[in-house]
Amino acid sequence: MFDSDTREVLSARAVRKSFGNVEALRGADFDVHIGEVVALMGDNGAGKTTLVKILSGVISPDSGTVRLEGSPVEFSSPIEARNAGIETVYQDLSLADTLDPVANLFLGREIRRSGLLGRIGFVDDAAMRREAQVTFDALNVTVKALRDEVGTMSGGQRQGVAVCRAVTWAKHVLFLDEPTAALGVRQTQNVLDLIRRVRDRGVSVVLISHSIPEVMAVADRVEVLRLGQRVGRFVVSTSSAEEIVGAITGATDLSAA
Repeated sequence: MFDSDTREVLSARAVRKSFGNVEALRGADFDVHIGEVVALMGDNGAGKTTLVKILSGVISPDSGTVRLEGSPVEFSSPIEARNAGIETVYQDLSLADTLDPVANLFLGREIRRSGLLGRIGFVDDAAMRREAQVTFDALNVTVKALRDEVGTMSGGQRQGVAVCRAVTWAKHVLFLDEPTAALGVRQTQNVLDLIRRVRDRGVSVVLISHSIPEVMAVADRVEVLRLGQRVGRFVVSTSSAEEIVGAITGATDLSAA
């Protein structure tokens, strides 16, 4: 059932971005509602990656407006976006394979020990393990062992660690870029269940995916880009896969969707 708040936690209006003579975004719009999973879909070259990079602070738009909780924002770096409560998990996961799950969750944000030891750089390993275990338990994520290197774990476990790390710091929006790519059936289902649990914690999720069945299974809404513009908006519970595919391919004129 789709019952998220219809207010936008994150929105883009008339966003344009060109790379030389290539116009990647041509006045694109996009909305993320409070407490929902929204899928961002489109064929290769539709502008999805460029839009996500703008919304997550990797690149700046040439023009247009981005708003977070109704206020205009201009992110000049991913760090600024993360500090504003926006996290992104890319396909490569960006995990440190030689570190354990706890170290990955707190990489660059380590909990310091109290007193003099903390001031000179000593970290509180016990506190980080406790907080990591709370996050893993809350999201029902099972890892091989908290002290094992993530490089020795399965694809599904690594995906779980990456999502937990992002959820630990995401206040508003979590972007997931093709999170089930190269995963088996069981691991894929685990990731889809994890996405629902993240949404239930109050974090809006943007799912970038090419998989219609997965999107129909987990998303509340779908927004479709084609040739750098938004061409379709769908509520999954009242839409069909055929309608969404028609918007992606251009077979159906959905400019008024």
